Amino acid sequence: MPEYLAGRIADYADGDRRVLSCGDAEVGVFRIDGQFHGWHNRCSHRGGPVCQGRIMKRVIEPVDPQGRVRSLDFHDSDVNIVCPWHGYEFDLRTGRHPGNPAARLRRVEIRLRDGDVYVCL
Repeated sequence: MPEYLAGRIADYADGDRRVLSCGDAEVGVFRIDGQFHGWHNRCSHRGGPVCQGRIMKRVIEPVDPQGRVRSLDFHDSDVNIVCPWHGYEFDLRTGRHPGNPAARLRRVEIRLRDGDVYVCL
C-alpha cells in the first residue's frame, strides 16, 4: 500500500485541513479534536471537491411544540464539511451524511509515525 507524506503532526493545528495529490488521487487530511481523518476529495452526491468545502459545526434546528423551527443553533461537538457544489454535509469523523445513510465519503487511511502524518492508499 503506497504511503504519501502529508506533513508533520505538529504543523496541523486542531481544525486544520490539507488537500493533497497522492498519485492519481486527491485526498483531504483533517485534524479534529486531536484526531486525524482522511477522505477522498469526491462528494458522493455529484463528485464535487468536498474536502475543499466549508468546515462548520452541525446545524441544529430546534422545533417548538407547534412543529415550527424558531431558530438555528449549532451542535457542541459534531463537525461537518459542506460540499461547495451543492451543499451536501458530511460528518468529518465518520464521513456520513446526517440525513441520508447511503451518502458517505470514502475513507483514506491515515498513519502517524515518527512525528509525521502519512496518507495510505
